[in-house]
Amino acid sequence: MFQVTFTFEDQAPVVVTAPPDSNLLSVAREANVAIDAPCSGNGSCGKCKVKLLEGELFSPQTGHISDEEYADGWRLSCGSKILSDVTVLVPDIASAYRSRMKTADLSSGEEIAVFEKLQADIVQAGIAFTNDFVSAVVTMAEPTLDDTMPDNERLVWAIQEQMGAQTVELPYHVIKKMAKVLREAGFCVKVVGEKKGDILKVYDIAASDDETPACAMAVDIGTTTVAAVLVDLFTGKLLAKASSGNGQIRYGADVINRIVEQGKEGGVKRLQDAVVKETLRPILAGLCAGAGIKAGRIMRVCIASNTTMNHLLLGVDAEPVRMEPYIPSFFSISDLKAADIGLAVNPSADLRIAPNIGSYVGGDITAGTLATLLWNKEEFSLFVDLGTNGEIVFGNQDFMMSCACSAGPAFEGGDISCGMRATDGAIEAVTLDVDTMEPTYTIVGEEGQKPVGLCGSGIIDMISELFRCGIINAKGLFVREGSRVARDQHGTGRYILATAEESATGREISLTEVDIDSFVRAKGAIYSAIDTLLASLDMDDSVLEHVYVAGGIGSGINMKNAINIGMFPAVELEKYEYVGNSSLAGAYAMALSDEANEKVEALARNMTYVELSTHPGYMDNFVAACFLPHTDIARFPDSIQER
Repeated sequence: MFQVTFTFEDQAPVVVTAPPDSNLLSVAREANVAIDAPCSGNGSCGKCKVKLLEGELFSPQTGHISDEEYADGWRLSCGSKILSDVTVLVPDIASAYRSRMKTADLSSGEEIAVFEKLQADIVQAGIAFTNDFVSAVVTMAEPTLDDTMPDNERLVWAIQEQMGAQTVELPYHVIKKMAKVLREAGFCVKVVGEKKGDILKVYDIAASDDETPACAMAVDIGTTTVAAVLVDLFTGKLLAKASSGNGQIRYGADVINRIVEQGKEGGVKRLQDAVVKETLRPILAGLCAGAGIKAGRIMRVCIASNTTMNHLLLGVDAEPVRMEPYIPSFFSISDLKAADIGLAVNPSADLRIAPNIGSYVGGDITAGTLATLLWNKEEFSLFVDLGTNGEIVFGNQDFMMSCACSAGPAFEGGDISCGMRATDGAIEAVTLDVDTMEPTYTIVGEEGQKPVGLCGSGIIDMISELFRCGIINAKGLFVREGSRVARDQHGTGRYILATAEESATGREISLTEVDIDSFVRAKGAIYSAIDTLLASLDMDDSVLEHVYVAGGIGSGINMKNAINIGMFPAVELEKYEYVGNSSLAGAYAMALSDEANEKVEALARNMTYVELSTHPGYMDNFVAACFLPHTDIARFPDSIQER
């Protein structure tokens, strides 16, 4: 057995043992060491680089590692076999998706205002923002030698009389704490429960003057990023917000690789633990700390995620989702408790899962559709969610159609050599000087920090600017030379956005022709899906009155740049609206409003799902869209290339 030491830039090393010839990436996974591997270790992405500090690895050089990098000790962990005791450095950018859970600052009120507006819009659409939770202070006579009624009966009778319930359910976890709480509170307690008709189920009891809010937790589980909010069940007020990378990402950036991993021995538990133990539990702790409450005060959890994520979260076999005829185990599922998946909130807390529509259009889209209010408008609208899969909904108050396209992880930084999710250090907006080719950019996070990489919105800007300035052609190849343009030994071009000295990681940040090709394919998938969906109804983009764009790819998308590269239809800019994380917004509404929850179920049942992979003409549309901006330039009359 050999000793393997994983070192990091900002945390203690991890030391494990491994047999000779073990694969380094596999050893890292077994040791719970996060190494970014979007391709799940098949050698195609080149992002699982580690630096060999001591020892010997059998690790042939690949096209993903330059001669200089190889000489400096950089290796692909997926292609490395352990030949001795070794020490490797795992760069921070590789593990950033796990180590940087971010809690939102609510002091400015901007985040709170977003959810308040959503609540007002949904109420205006005729959906009551109410639920069945109730709270009241009940008082009862203290027991004496002459009054020996047990505590549970005493409490039930008081609730029946003072809260108007005929049947009262006291769960075990309430009975466990009842004696202590009643006596410390002088038999005057605040009761929080859910009242359906004449039946009241008690969730918690506390001292009568306890002002701790009863809460709901709403979660968006994305393939790359997980975001959550903690809200007051009675007022809808936002109490805390947090996000982090999805811990499953080390098993692949896309859902197919994760389904494959789930099918391996122990895979079901590994994938479920990665999202529950490594992702949701830390987020839950961060939310509770931010709001100053205990987890037991969370009385409902609502989750919106894609179909595969739902299966992996619940520990359900997802293999049929990726195999023809692509049949999931469920579209809608009920009667779940948060405790069923190991979330330590109130033991009685229900777990609401936003319903799926198809194998690749999930609850994140039904929740997002609710939040856009597309279903309440007369005009034709388009809803586009940019993630690892691109999901699209088209319709109005009379009908809705949906489809999904395999855009890959490019919009969230995957498959891009310098790509990263929209967290601290990510370049989110870029402009280039047409003459000097020098960049000007903005970075997520604190002012003055150095860049780490490019997030989705920054990549859109970069490719649009490179094309506008005539630095790349319609095929995404570099056709201008300059101080910012470099080529490797094979002649493959790249644009250097930040030198090693200018970056926070000490490594160059550059966009290569391979990166551009990956992104052009992703944008081509989005445009061709929109085109095919409209064409299936004998329509084109001229019918669109509103286009909602969602996805956590930055603080916002420059729609003009997205149109310039042929990602979105060339309709008037004022018709576009960036709605951010619509999935989380919809989950928030579902958690607080029983009518909103019912509406989402109805939306899922009534939405028509179009399977693009079997749709005639889709592949031709896709190939035509894999150029800048498109092979049919007449579709984009305002797309410009200055040189």
